[in-house]
Amino acid sequence: MRIDRRRALALMGLGAAAPLTARAQAPYAGPVAFEHGVASGDPLADAVILWTRITPKAEAGAPIAYRWSLNPIDRRAGGAKSGSGVTGPDRDYTVKVDVRGLDPASSYTFEFEANGVTSPMGRTRTLPQGETREVVLAVASCSLYPNGYFNAYQAIADLPKLDAVIHLGDYIYEYGGEGSYGMTSAVAAERPHDPPHEIVTLQDYRVRHAQYKSDPALQAAHARAPWIVTWDDHETANDSWMGGAQNHQPETEGDWNTRKAAALKAYFEWMPIRDPAPGQGLEDINRAFHFGDLASLIMLETRLTARDYQLHYSRDLPTVDGKPDVAALRAKLEDPSRRMMSPAQEAWLAAELTGSVQGGRTWQILGNQVVMARTDVPSPRAVLGEAAVAAAIATQPEEITARVAQMEHLAALGLPYALDMWDGYPAARERVYDAVEAAGARAIVVSGDSHAFWANELHDDGGVLRAVEFGTTGITSPGAGDYVKGLPVGELYTKGAKEVVYSDHDAKGFILLTLTPEEARGDLMVVSSIVSRTYETSVRKAFTVTPEAGGVSPLKPV
Repeated sequence: MRIDRRRALALMGLGAAAPLTARAQAPYAGPVAFEHGVASGDPLADAVILWTRITPKAEAGAPIAYRWSLNPIDRRAGGAKSGSGVTGPDRDYTVKVDVRGLDPASSYTFEFEANGVTSPMGRTRTLPQGETREVVLAVASCSLYPNGYFNAYQAIADLPKLDAVIHLGDYIYEYGGEGSYGMTSAVAAERPHDPPHEIVTLQDYRVRHAQYKSDPALQAAHARAPWIVTWDDHETANDSWMGGAQNHQPETEGDWNTRKAAALKAYFEWMPIRDPAPGQGLEDINRAFHFGDLASLIMLETRLTARDYQLHYSRDLPTVDGKPDVAALRAKLEDPSRRMMSPAQEAWLAAELTGSVQGGRTWQILGNQVVMARTDVPSPRAVLGEAAVAAAIATQPEEITARVAQMEHLAALGLPYALDMWDGYPAARERVYDAVEAAGARAIVVSGDSHAFWANELHDDGGVLRAVEFGTTGITSPGAGDYVKGLPVGELYTKGAKEVVYSDHDAKGFILLTLTPEEARGDLMVVSSIVSRTYETSVRKAFTVTPEAGGVSPLKPV
């Protein structure tokens, strides 16, 4: 199921022949614009990726030559860099430069120039080496363009201090068409999907990425600091796995591997991510970043490389004499052969954890797409009271009543919230905890996907605390609180789920994660509106955790 690397790189214009072909054509000399801003990403202590897209203002079809420059914020330090290159239609006129030979823990500005036009200026920063007292990270996920303004991205851009942005996926969404996901929003009429249909082809995915990067708030966030990204499912199709996706119908949308290859080609063109190393498939984007002696950020790919098909209650909950056979379902769920990551990925994770601990780093941050905590569904009536639930749903549509009834049903069966999360792969999750234990890691998991805030304490099957988790809500994507209106879903999980310290299914925003040798602090940052361009940013809740010998402390509210 892997994508052939040589063929894929040739398609991406990254093969050795691409520059020769570009130089053989006369370059386009007409008017251009930088309509999608600038970005940087995948910072190292001595390197960073610079990105932009040059838009020809006439039908070009020919390569465009460009120049780039990077300058230290402190000009007295020296170390300015510059260079030139050529882009073209083979990579949708996007530009990616891997700048090397930089100084650690240094801030730089950068810009591009083509055909006499200069891009906006961006700001980036390399990773520290040696003793490091503080690292500030913004953690984001799930930005559905039609559902609201990207105010949370602007709030990230406005942060007074920021070393990097971690984006955990659902950067774009593949949906489209009348009545599609997000189109009931108050601002959807001015932010419809482009193209207006579900995206399937390479050109579709390119146009959708272009639409997202046309947003000024997203451009501002990209220009503020380097991004470290991974994809979730919607960069390809909803509930994707190694061999397909819930939202991919082969009979009408063609071969899954063809669609996946198109989506990943567009992703690597349009995102500030380092291109695959030799021998690496496009879907293998596991990589680690080291912030001096303070922290390692270990980014995991859990969607396309090895994930087994998700189980679904509507399809996979067997019955005996008309009653749910929970034991049979749990046997399926707990099958140790079910995987989120391949054996090679798990071995790589274990080695990175061990190396980080042995290297003297205080924190090991695991960046992954989906919530890792156990989230068995609590009974709304048992937790909130019969009267409160009745009042909450009294004036709601029938579909909301049905959702609450489903929650009660799952609660009675002792089943988890969502099988697309790590709860659907408990043996794979336990292998992660085994690696954390073996390394003596002080692990903090950051996760996206759920459109809700989470502060969780993660225990292994023996009940031992192995890590804590900060789950970020969406930038704009609707959460359970947007659907089950009137019912405090976050309070339900906070009071009723053992590993959940706090949850909020209504807010939109991001997590501000501040790391020091003494503690890690997660601020749950909320924007007051996504349907008005006027908004305020505030801290909904904050939690700290301290490093302990062989692990972490329980979360403490601030």
